[in-house]
Amino acid sequence: MTQQGTPLRYGILGCGMMGREHIRNIQLLDNVEITVLAEPNAEMRELAHTLVPEATCVDDLDALMETNNVDAIVVATPNYQHAEQLLGMLSRCSLPILIEKPICTRIEDVNLLLDAAATHPSPIWVAMEYRYMPPITKLLSLLDNGEVGQRHLFSIREHRFPFLEKVDDWNRFNHKTGGTLVEKCCHFFDLMRLLTQANPVRVFGSGSQAVNHRDEQYDGQTPDILDNAFVTVEFGNGTRASLELCMFAEGSRYQEEICAVGDAGKIECFVPGPGRFWPTETLGEAPVSKVISSPRNPKGPKQMDVPVDPELLEAGDHNGSTFYQHQKFQRAILGEQSVEVTLEDGLKAVVLGLAAQEAIKRHKVINITQGGLGFEG
Repeated sequence: MTQQGTPLRYGILGCGMMGREHIRNIQLLDNVEITVLAEPNAEMRELAHTLVPEATCVDDLDALMETNNVDAIVVATPNYQHAEQLLGMLSRCSLPILIEKPICTRIEDVNLLLDAAATHPSPIWVAMEYRYMPPITKLLSLLDNGEVGQRHLFSIREHRFPFLEKVDDWNRFNHKTGGTLVEKCCHFFDLMRLLTQANPVRVFGSGSQAVNHRDEQYDGQTPDILDNAFVTVEFGNGTRASLELCMFAEGSRYQEEICAVGDAGKIECFVPGPGRFWPTETLGEAPVSKVISSPRNPKGPKQMDVPVDPELLEAGDHNGSTFYQHQKFQRAILGEQSVEVTLEDGLKAVVLGLAAQEAIKRHKVINITQGGLGFEG
């Protein structure tokens, strides 16, 4: 553990788009430095090195482990590598770890990871950035303050752009991503658990690959990832939540719309997509996040703009949330707070995503078991 006053040294495993977003946001923290960049792809490694020219560059996790020059590790590698890499780190070091979602892509890895992490002495934080988007934290705060009374119904709509191009096109296939409802939507299933304050008990859905990537070929294979879906989840306390996903709707003013309804009213949250995709030359400034509270009595919606610090918007695509997440992870490393997104939280989000994928594949309701850590048809 770093001594008080000594910079906290970070090693970054995976220097693609998300890895570089982590780098830019870590650099906004006080009393930190990034000492090692681990990335096998030469182009991605060089792009990251331009952000941190003083860092040592290595090819992989083994080399990162051998440097003995880090106090914490941030993992931003492709999904299908997460479980194996985390198991490797847990067996070889006692360092704090922040690992990108999804924590794994197969149901078989859930118990392996739980067992391996049970005695790890340092924080393990799963990177669920959406929790920390300012408009979403505002919504959660209002809910916790009783704004809607007793909570009953929740809906999340994401209308967005297709999957971006990634190194070696790993995000085009279910066997590497876990499926769209794991890769993209584990964020939303994590939010559902926060909103409902309960674990899921059953899930059903419908979805398809209607538009995106159908004319692409990689080593003779056509991508098989969903680009649209409806998912309904029932929770153990009687609440319900729905997800509407469309990945060919990037013309939308807002990318995410979240609604919570209780017996005393409702709250809606509107979140724009990444500012770099907004056509400022034709439409002017990008939209600002907003939250609307609509009580039943007295009637009268109350709209609140929730602007995000422009420096944080510039540092990434997640409305400032990556910075706020790293602030809290740093505090957890220093013993100033507890981990807010635990390994178990991350695994439950993956399990719900995998169950939703299975529900669509089999046209069946899938029962969630083990308090959210397993499922059966």
